[in-house]
Amino acid sequence: MVTVDLGAAPPVPPAAGGALGALPRRLSLTRPELLVVAEHAGGAPLPFEPPGTGAGREERLDDRLGRTPGTGDRLDLQAVLGRLHDPRATLARRGLLVGDVLDEGLSGAIGLLASPRVAVDLDVTVGDVRVRAWHRERGGAVASLATADGIVFELSWFPAERWAAELARTAVLPEHVPTGPSAVPALLDLPYGLVDAAAEAEPARRDGLLSALAAQHDIGLDVVPVLAALSTETAGRLRALVADISGKQTTVAGVVSWLLLADGWHALRTHRTEAGDRLEVRRVEAADLATELAPVLAEVRA
Repeated sequence: MVTVDLGAAPPVPPAAGGALGALPRRLSLTRPELLVVAEHAGGAPLPFEPPGTGAGREERLDDRLGRTPGTGDRLDLQAVLGRLHDPRATLARRGLLVGDVLDEGLSGAIGLLASPRVAVDLDVTVGDVRVRAWHRERGGAVASLATADGIVFELSWFPAERWAAELARTAVLPEHVPTGPSAVPALLDLPYGLVDAAAEAEPARRDGLLSALAAQHDIGLDVVPVLAALSTETAGRLRALVADISGKQTTVAGVVSWLLLADGWHALRTHRTEAGDRLEVRRVEAADLATELAPVLAEVRA
């Protein structure tokens, strides 16, 4: 039985000096190559599955508002992997594996993925495309792993000062995704119960029910098209989960949820008032993801 000492994982080596030293290093690795790399890094576990969290209210509402097409016909993963070249040979040709010695930077990145203090798991769906990304931070260094198909992965490592820009990369919309006017304003604040009920009503095309719900909450009928648009315009979603995994047990610190509407990303945020729980839907950009996560990250890293 192989014993893995996660507490002694190799650190990410310091980057070269100068302006280039602060730039992220990126490598594309196939799944077999990644598994070989993890094996040569002491059998370090890979973060393919995020920590179990249970769905919060924002996530459950996001599920209903964020109905998107499936990811299409799934590739026959085993058939695709079977056509790939031998991973040890391809790693050796790239100079990443010399005999049994793994590239130092690559080894450090895998070690950081295995034994971080802070985890940020990103799940982004845009149309039929789903991207998963796992960011891991410890001691001012960050390593990230991302994939869109489970076959080819991008492994990156960089100083924490570059983290905001790297988080934004995950939320940037593909060039082929159209954007235009939306029926949802840049800032919307409504009773949570109203939006929750409307999310159930709209897929069933119960137009009269939306009007009745608005009247029940003493809100004008001009909000009915907005409630409908929250479901009909949705073309994607983003979820970012922040967790402290430095101890024996994972502690989830918070979840950020976004919806992709006709004009781009909108953040979902619940808040409590004397009148009850409310939901704020605010227009955001990809670069705002780090700002959205900052309060939760600060709490975990304190």
